[in-house]
Amino acid sequence: MPVSFADLQHRKLLMTTTLPPEMTEATRLVRAGKLAEATTLIQRLLGGGHAKEGFFGHAMTLAGDNAAIPGVFAPTLKTAASAKSGEPVRSRTGLGKTLRKLAAIARIRDFDDAKNANLQPVTTPFPQGSSFTTASYANAAGARDYKLYSPSARAKAQAQMPLIVMLHGCTQSPDDFAAGTGMNLLAEEAGFMVAYPAQSKSANGKNCWNWFRPRDQRRDQGEPSIIAGITRQIIENYPVEPARVYIAGLSAGGAAAVVMAAEYPDIYAATGVHSGLPQGAARDVPSAFDAMRRGSARVSSKLKVTPAIVFHGDQDVTVHPRNSDAIVKQSTSAAPDLHAAIERGQAPGGRTFTRTVHTDVTGRALCEQWTIHGAGHAWSGGNAAGSYTDERGPDASREMLRFFLQHRLA
Repeated sequence: MPVSFADLQHRKLLMTTTLPPEMTEATRLVRAGKLAEATTLIQRLLGGGHAKEGFFGHAMTLAGDNAAIPGVFAPTLKTAASAKSGEPVRSRTGLGKTLRKLAAIARIRDFDDAKNANLQPVTTPFPQGSSFTTASYANAAGARDYKLYSPSARAKAQAQMPLIVMLHGCTQSPDDFAAGTGMNLLAEEAGFMVAYPAQSKSANGKNCWNWFRPRDQRRDQGEPSIIAGITRQIIENYPVEPARVYIAGLSAGGAAAVVMAAEYPDIYAATGVHSGLPQGAARDVPSAFDAMRRGSARVSSKLKVTPAIVFHGDQDVTVHPRNSDAIVKQSTSAAPDLHAAIERGQAPGGRTFTRTVHTDVTGRALCEQWTIHGAGHAWSGGNAAGSYTDERGPDASREMLRFFLQHRLA
């Protein structure tokens, strides 16, 4: 098997650095591609801090080293003693240099994985008669490609089908997102179409939807106009039932999905948000980082009743779980007399969760909030064939589909 550049760098690190047992384990996890686990271990060794992957291209600062490493972002690391005494922050001897090396290896591996996801998409042998094709849409705001899954004739039991628009997260592609969420398999099972708009590198170097820019949070402007145009194009050209069109997304894609549902309530009957942020949480890159790190302090004043199902891991260090609460508030504040019912459960052999269902006076569920205990920044119940997935959680894709099909435009 060919040895990657990241593996060569990892071997060099092991040969040139004497590490405590925890750091040795962290390097093993990095080599295995388990970057979240490695980060947690490093944090534990240093006595705190929160490493963070961002949406924009990042930098990591280590106390005493002042070294910026593109690809990883973390606040300055402090020891428990210095935090308590108020003394100047000092790095632990040798660890700053080791962490810089680990971060560089992680960056190399991260970019290798993203590149492979784009150049070598996961292919699934779908039934004869189904299709997963590439198309494009353009308007005055720009152009984007998208992929569209159409189930086989056997699955098309009705003249018109629902449509789910799926917005991928940063560094992901339509093929990667489809593999990780398993939404195409559900489409074959239940008989609906799935569209995956693709963010372009020219619009964002990390393939993130620009949910934080004012022009990309408004109807008929920027990226919302393009995503809406893709949706309308599919409705016009395929047997889609206009009253049953839905939108969902992960991370930056989840934040973009919130914008789309709020700005286009005439197109989307409901939205699914995984590890995302509310509309209006940011207006530029600095405020976006702040909202991701601490939760949303400011949200859009355009509060509408938008049926939404929201998933978030309570150990997410990329997008703070408080953003989930803000999305729920934004989706339900304009609805009077809602009743909230809380239930707890566990995925078979996997993670526990808390599910809060907000229903109106007729008993219709307007919002569901799922908090996945112990989960990080990953699609709950997803397939390991895609990036940013957590196989141990409840099946977010299936639960979103169930919720979507309860709602339709009047």
